[in-house]
Amino acid sequence: MLYLCAEILIMKQMKKIVASMTIVSALTACGGDDKEVYRDASAPVADRIEDLLGRMTLEEKVGQMNQFVGIEHIKANSAVMTEDELKNNTANAFYPGFTYHDVEKWTAQGVIGSFLHVLTIEEANYLQKLALKSRLQIPILFGIDAIHGNANAPDNTVYPTNINLACSFDTLMAYRIARETAREMRAMNMHWTFNPNVEVARDARWGRVGETYGEDPYLVTQLGIQSVKGYQGNLNSEDDVLACIKHFVAGSEPINGTNGSPTDLSERTLREVFFPSFEAGVKAGAMSLMTAHNELNGVPCHSNQWLMGDILRGEWNFEGFVVSDWMDIEHLNDLHATAENLKEAFYQSIVAGMDMHMHGIHWNEMVVALVKEGRIPEGRIDESVRRILGVKFRLGLFEHPLADEAETMKIRLSDEHRATALDAARNGIVLLKNNGVLPLSTTKYKRVLVTGINADDQNILGDWSAPEKPENVTTILEGLRAVAPDVQFDFVDQGWDPCNMDPKQVALAAARARTADLNIVVAGEYMMRFRWNQRTDGEDTDRSNLDLVGLQNELIEKVAASGKPTLLVLVNGRPLGVQWAAEHLDGIVEAWAPGMYGGQAVAEILYGKVNPSAKLAITIPRSVGQLQMIYNHKPSQYFHPYAAGEPGTPLYPFGYGLSYTTYQYSDLTLAQKEITRDGSVNVSVRVTNTGNRDGVEIVQLYLRDRFSSVTRPVKELKDFARVPLKAGESKVVNFRITPDKLAFYNQRMKKMVEPGEFIVMVGASSDDNQLLKGRFWVIEG
Repeated sequence: MLYLCAEILIMKQMKKIVASMTIVSALTACGGDDKEVYRDASAPVADRIEDLLGRMTLEEKVGQMNQFVGIEHIKANSAVMTEDELKNNTANAFYPGFTYHDVEKWTAQGVIGSFLHVLTIEEANYLQKLALKSRLQIPILFGIDAIHGNANAPDNTVYPTNINLACSFDTLMAYRIARETAREMRAMNMHWTFNPNVEVARDARWGRVGETYGEDPYLVTQLGIQSVKGYQGNLNSEDDVLACIKHFVAGSEPINGTNGSPTDLSERTLREVFFPSFEAGVKAGAMSLMTAHNELNGVPCHSNQWLMGDILRGEWNFEGFVVSDWMDIEHLNDLHATAENLKEAFYQSIVAGMDMHMHGIHWNEMVVALVKEGRIPEGRIDESVRRILGVKFRLGLFEHPLADEAETMKIRLSDEHRATALDAARNGIVLLKNNGVLPLSTTKYKRVLVTGINADDQNILGDWSAPEKPENVTTILEGLRAVAPDVQFDFVDQGWDPCNMDPKQVALAAARARTADLNIVVAGEYMMRFRWNQRTDGEDTDRSNLDLVGLQNELIEKVAASGKPTLLVLVNGRPLGVQWAAEHLDGIVEAWAPGMYGGQAVAEILYGKVNPSAKLAITIPRSVGQLQMIYNHKPSQYFHPYAAGEPGTPLYPFGYGLSYTTYQYSDLTLAQKEITRDGSVNVSVRVTNTGNRDGVEIVQLYLRDRFSSVTRPVKELKDFARVPLKAGESKVVNFRITPDKLAFYNQRMKKMVEPGEFIVMVGASSDDNQLLKGRFWVIEG
């Protein structure tokens, strides 16, 4: 059946193939062979593509669809391999029997289209110069995991992680960070970021939560749109890079919380929760998309024709190219067992819609063979190559293949970019608890104990970050000392590794806490990739519980036993169930991974230099046993309570976050009480800063379809606004509820607006106790 479906798909592509052959023939008849149109920057991109495509051999075309890791990455991994590994892999960590010299040779022959894990401008330029020795001089497209800044390469601005950004609810900041990241990437000759990650994170065990924008489809969508626009611009300048919306799809709700494990979800859930952010990314102009590691309802995403063909290209008219994730086409054979061998895996993925392979040496030979055997039409290969070449032409790589090594540091780590990183950190740190101790007084608390694994470590940079020069990072301890120079900070080092804490250091901190005026414990997870096997959070670092690792809970409890005011600062990517701390400590700050200036931002918030404004973009459960714990659940999810008095409520709900001032919501007004299916409702609410400090309130609007033909969530975020308010100031905030915010899929899977009652909720979080409510009705008409 699989072969039959593939052959049917190939037949459907024949019309496209004939059309493309006609275009090439027309160009040839007009003398296209005499003039190298593809080298003419003034020629239309479509003409340049067809001219170049007509000159390429099959081997060169297939090479454009293949990506390799950088040669320095190969060398570095080979250097740390054991003798047996070296023997078995022929001195190469990735490509058995194929050394980095062979990679250089293939590059110069023009049969490699892209590289990833190239981390310096020198290597990028070197590889590009090799490509320029090839027959057609087609430039390399360099991709990199620039998730929160181009942080995976040293000496670049490290912004707060995506979950921090999401907690700021700041779409303008998302655009700004993406735009600045694009400039720093191009300064290094990097052209393609594997971001934004627009998966909707619905399982806190999953290690990649911090790489996402949280649990809400609407918030994820809005931040994803602005990130795509910020990265790509118009894809026509040396300040633009290619965005990649990933991972398609639903790997963020794996059945056991681990990265790449199966996902089994209804089409309704896919279309209402997981598809919207991807569809919006396509409409925003994203020109690349990465498929997910996981299988979806029994079919691996990397060979899923329904996803790549029917949905992505059929329904959404995606014009960019699809790239595989790390060796996931190979996993069709060696993991999912849907392909009998590697060649069959390549076949299945290509006919399903794959355009580029990440990464490896067997692709070129086997895909060429598949074409020569007649199983894959060369026209199908041409479709993928057109998409890849189109991006290279639009980015100007043929005209500007190299970056200026003398100018690169004038752009990277600029004062402007550093200021953005600090602003983003200030806006993305959430104050979870404050019993009145915060903001700290420098006169009341003159001697402060600081301890914990994340107190004085670059781990605040987060996943997808390389170690930075010390002068480019402000740790939390350094930030405290800079912001409050008159305070005596007593630091008790607990090391960086939560799994190997020293009980003696825990005891020392407990003793010193008794002599302090106030204690600050900086705990959480460890995320730095250069210590891959010691991490507790990040890619491929999933957990079976949400507790603090190692002796961290013991440390917190023993320090708090001093009887002195005790604060907890968390540095982490996933939500942590810190229930004991929530019940016993005086204050909790969720810093996430706030980037290179995160230490300064945390200190400024603790000492009141900055008024916290961030709100949770993801629910924090009490324990792993509560999962799935999301705010936009169905009505029956908590119909029966947990036994033994265990609460069914979260530790902290979505949208929650404290401030040093107070806000009052009043005068919720709906301009329309009845609308037709295609009508809209104008909503206004008055928000007043009733405290004595200036602040920013994140106003949130939720909707509920009260009665419907299928079950609907108890509430869904449908709009939000960041509202700056001076002390005592009042503003009216306006929203507009349009039909697209009311529509859902009915029993026949038709998206529509049903007549009936809708509840509007506006307030400071998803907690019912913080929401004003109004109603309107959709009527037939």
